[in-house]
Amino acid sequence: MKFYQPERTVSGPAYGALFKVLATVVTIVLAGYGMTIALRYPLLQYGFGVKMLLLAAAVMLGISYYWFLRSTVTVDERGITQTWMYNRQVEWPDIRSAKMIGIPYLSWIFPPRLVVRTGNSFTTFNGGTQALLVEYAKISLAYQMKK
Repeated sequence: MKFYQPERTVSGPAYGALFKVLATVVTIVLAGYGMTIALRYPLLQYGFGVKMLLLAAAVMLGISYYWFLRSTVTVDERGITQTWMYNRQVEWPDIRSAKMIGIPYLSWIFPPRLVVRTGNSFTTFNGGTQALLVEYAKISLAYQMKK
């Protein structure tokens, strides 16, 4: 049984433009700092494990940055899906409760997100557009009224 059904499919980026700019700045600063470290210290003299650890950190920084830019959220008749390194998906019958949470005074950088409770876990969905945030508010209100 489905408790909530959206009026229409809503899809958009998981992160807003300002957040993407912030992620870009942080990524550039971290990459630049990593390069200064690589130039100041003789990394080739360190062991294989240290080299692999630094390479893995650089790769993870690149992968995370890529998915910050590419991640999308879709709210449709089946449920809520967010693409990322691994996709998050929750179907409507599995949702027990939903609530929007935000960071006070910083919502202009970090918009509110939807926290969905299923049987034994919580899943968080980010919203980078006004349409997604409005749909999240509708979902949250519907599940609060369900109580």
